Amino acid sequence: MTAPRIKNKALRRFLRNPGTVVGSVLTLLLVLVALLAPVIGGDPLLQDLPERLKPPSGQHLLGTDQLGRDVWARVVHGSRISLRIGLTVTGIALVVGGLVGLLAGIFGGLVDEIAMRITDIFFAFPALILAMAIAGALGPSLVNLMIAVAAVSWPYYARLIRAQVLSLKSLDFVDASRALGASRWRQAMRHVLPNALTPLLVQASFDVGGAILTAAGLGFIGFGAQPPTPEWGAVVSETRSFIIEAPWASSAPAIAILLTVLAFNLLGDGLRDVLDPRGRRKG
Repeated sequence: MTAPRIKNKALRRFLRNPGTVVGSVLTLLLVLVALLAPVIGGDPLLQDLPERLKPPSGQHLLGTDQLGRDVWARVVHGSRISLRIGLTVTGIALVVGGLVGLLAGIFGGLVDEIAMRITDIFFAFPALILAMAIAGALGPSLVNLMIAVAAVSWPYYARLIRAQVLSLKSLDFVDASRALGASRWRQAMRHVLPNALTPLLVQASFDVGGAILTAAGLGFIGFGAQPPTPEWGAVVSETRSFIIEAPWASSAPAIAILLTVLAFNLLGDGLRDVLDPRGRRKG
């Protein structure tokens, strides 16, 4: 009876916060829209110049842009791109940063010193500026955009996992495995890493939205996906010149970015309540 009781308590904590429920619903809707984009979105590249800059109507739910392309179709298909960016960037940063932090915390000494000095180099630059420099050096493309954002995101995970490892490696169960002859790598993979995953997963849930926002910012200034790719930041950039006569063309993808980032932040807050009850806010 203990396991079901624990699960029920965790579920109640998750559902107790209305923001968490809203975030979960928004995230689920985003995933469904991305999966069903070919069915519900139509063709995001189809141009119809006689229909350019038309306001929202029954034929075009969110109006059309300066080339007569359906804004609804571009926003819906853009959800697939943005979701892929957020999950890919966060996954790469989590794996690379987690591995660096794990090695630094377990082995210590020279390994720790080298790893932390490398992360300090990345922390010395504003993340957005460094991402712009990397994306500019690699060239504007969606793949290079993801590499650039991941490159400035992994140091946060390295610091986080290192701190967790240092606090865990001195506990009794790790000392016991060491006394039984377990290697450092076995201690790390068998005993330390599973107990250090919780804060990493919580942080990752927040960072998916952050990665999408950063990617949209880089796309807006031309370092990301190139036209006619319907990436949200690029779509806002393309239509910003027509914001007075056709505000729907740029406001629709901007609102989509806002709701997506909000959804993942609210979802992360709920996961923190469930996975890390000691760190949840009072009240």
